[in-house]
Amino acid sequence: MLWPLSACLLAALALCRSALSQYSSDQCSWRGSGLTHEGHTRDVEQVYLRCSQGSLEWLYPTGAIIVNVRPNTASPAAGQLSVCIKPSRESSGTHIYLDRLGKLRLLLRENQQAEGKVHCFNIQEGALFIEAVPQRDISRKITAFQYELISHRPGVDPRSLSASCQPCTDAELLLAVCTSDFVGRGTILGVEQEEEQTSVAVTLTRLYRQKSQVFVSGGGRTRRFVGRVKMPRECGVKPGEGEFLFIGTVRFGEAWLSCAPRYRDFLRLYRDAQERGTNPCHIDTD
Repeated sequence: MLWPLSACLLAALALCRSALSQYSSDQCSWRGSGLTHEGHTRDVEQVYLRCSQGSLEWLYPTGAIIVNVRPNTASPAAGQLSVCIKPSRESSGTHIYLDRLGKLRLLLRENQQAEGKVHCFNIQEGALFIEAVPQRDISRKITAFQYELISHRPGVDPRSLSASCQPCTDAELLLAVCTSDFVGRGTILGVEQEEEQTSVAVTLTRLYRQKSQVFVSGGGRTRRFVGRVKMPRECGVKPGEGEFLFIGTVRFGEAWLSCAPRYRDFLRLYRDAQERGTNPCHIDTD
């Protein structure tokens, strides 16, 4: 039996809509389904992400996808740019490799993704090659992760999520006050050694700027803020008296410390630069 032409066209359009609805993408995030690979398990989908941060979600993975993560502007210091990914604790169904010129290096096995740990690599090491693990039942398999692009100081390990323990220079400190994700004046409440980093509890009497609400109001009438900042364990931070200026970045919703000079030392540096007219920006020091 032959279908009328109109019926054939409608059926074809329905199939197209069904296939297209499996995928959604913008410059920052991508969501797709391996069902479009079913019957074509050797297919490799190319995915392009061009934001400083975003996410990927691949449902029912079959075959493979290649994920190309790039900044949305030309970077003069591409060698200092890292890609960091944080898998969802429910992520499964694939192994994740780095693909450089057709050579694969294993980054994460399927069973390691559930740990939810952040893994970083230099952007010049290649693209992400995500290969589905053969499964009899793919209905409950989803590979998902968040990613961020991180610019490091020269000499910092590109596989590190945080800055090094090297103190900020005067010029770096003054610039960091203007450009960092958070800047706050306060004191250290306590230091806790975690598995791979140090977590420092702080209370802030002045919060100049923050991103993603990593510091919350301490309540009452004091208008103080409390929170935690992280740093590598090798920094060897200890509880100290006096006021500090906490400066840093927010990575995957956590505050990471970049500089923490004593406030009196910063104030002296800031006022000297102010007299010379070399401050890159102004903050209220009253």
